[in-house]
Amino acid sequence: MPDPQAVNSMFARIAGRYDLANHLLSGGADYWWRQRLVRAVHDARPRAVLDLATGSGDLAFALADGLPGSTKITGMDFCQPMLDEAVKKRAARPRWAAIEFRPGDGMALPLPDRSYDAVTISFGLRNMADRHQALSEMRRVLRPDGRLFVLEFSQPVFWFRPFYYAYLKLILPTIAGLVTGDRTAYEYLGGSIELFPTRAGIAAEIHRAGFKSVHATPLTFGIVALHEARV
Repeated sequence: MPDPQAVNSMFARIAGRYDLANHLLSGGADYWWRQRLVRAVHDARPRAVLDLATGSGDLAFALADGLPGSTKITGMDFCQPMLDEAVKKRAARPRWAAIEFRPGDGMALPLPDRSYDAVTISFGLRNMADRHQALSEMRRVLRPDGRLFVLEFSQPVFWFRPFYYAYLKLILPTIAGLVTGDRTAYEYLGGSIELFPTRAGIAAEIHRAGFKSVHATPLTFGIVALHEARV
């Protein structure tokens, strides 16, 4: 499992160029992936949403744009420089002004039990030091019949894997190194993606944490999956 201090330091180093790198490295697909998650959350009609591992806030902002204005949205992350970037971006649109950004560790959320109707986490579960503990904390803060939405990298369909893994090992670190000045960070990220469990494996972990009705939808040849579950 990842070392929390190393992960925190890594994201702090790349915070200023993180968004640009994401958009370039995904070919813009990250916008579509987030919209798929937002539509799923919208259908659940939550009154309060926690966006965990919010980073620079892209998913929190997409949620604010796609959900009713009365929805309470909280973005939480343990890396302060990433939160600083989110706060800067929040001023861009009046609709985003109500989003609350707070520091918090996914291993021990500084939140009361049963305080949210939905928890979202986008490309953050992979970086948790203990996924079971993090998933258990997400379940703790969800209200009865609350919903969990996990957008995360996964293992692609078999015929696409050689191309995908070559991209992760050779192309991604090179491009990211030029954009962010930190090739090492993206070598770690590429490696963490390659070693991450399959959709079935993550679904089983979510179920072991106490969730039910776990469902996974593959996206873009399976390189990303949207997991949905209920308390």
